[in-house]
Amino acid sequence: MATLGVMIEAQEGLDWDHWRRIATESDRLGFASLRCSDHCLSVVGVNGRRSLQTWVALALAAEWTERIQLGPMVSPMTFYVPAVLARIALAVDELSGGRVLLGVGTGWNQAEHEAMGIPFPSLRERFDNLEAGIARIHSTLELAEHPLPILIGGGGEKRTLTIAAREASEWNLLGYDPDAYRAKSRLLDERCREIGRDPSEIRRSVMAGHLIGRDQAELEARGLRLAEVLPSLQGQSGADVVSSLRDQLGRWFVGTPAEIVEQMRPYVASGVGLFMLQHYVLDDMEALNLLASEVMPRLS
Repeated sequence: MATLGVMIEAQEGLDWDHWRRIATESDRLGFASLRCSDHCLSVVGVNGRRSLQTWVALALAAEWTERIQLGPMVSPMTFYVPAVLARIALAVDELSGGRVLLGVGTGWNQAEHEAMGIPFPSLRERFDNLEAGIARIHSTLELAEHPLPILIGGGGEKRTLTIAAREASEWNLLGYDPDAYRAKSRLLDERCREIGRDPSEIRRSVMAGHLIGRDQAELEARGLRLAEVLPSLQGQSGADVVSSLRDQLGRWFVGTPAEIVEQMRPYVASGVGLFMLQHYVLDDMEALNLLASEVMPRLS
């Protein structure tokens, strides 16, 4: 059985009015999780695009919602003093009644760091900082006697999967087709067994964009709206957007509700329990309704 979550790219034009509506609707419609990215600037290269601060947004969502899980996808350790991040996450968890999943990562967008004046160490140093940071987060939360589940994302075989095996309550992957996903998931199982952990303790999730429609005409219309958000799609017809995204399974789920369910089934068969769907067209509540009413029941 698998379910759906809503993933918002907070740095791509999100404002407070849209965030409130997305949060309340995601909760009402029965999505399992609501997450937002933790960036300071647009990562698709649109200068001046609005960007909300992730933990402020999550604190508000904690007040606006009742049952949905909340969390960042993910907070870069380069942005935070780990103990301070733990305190922030703890506060939001308390506000929400225990619904926070703390996603953490190394930080990856060098241009963003440089623009904001944030140091961007080597990859090795960033992984060292991530591991040390998670240890500090654990010790800080232990002092508060309030553990939080941790999310680790990525498929790096040298360090990421090892960290996920040791630390993660949830492991998330982006951009892998079903066969490649299955191979990475098996490697995570192996890492778990090497340290004596039951692999079934880690929820498996996939993050991907979505383009849904009841028919081709609706898909093409949504494709044109999506192209207004993503510069890489601009200048294409709606049909071309649909066609190009259909070729990117693992990064996108595209089609009618029935088609999207069929695209998800191989992942479910490999143990995926949650699909975090990137929702780029912020005012398209009908797409969320369609996912909730037509995709979610077929998965569960």
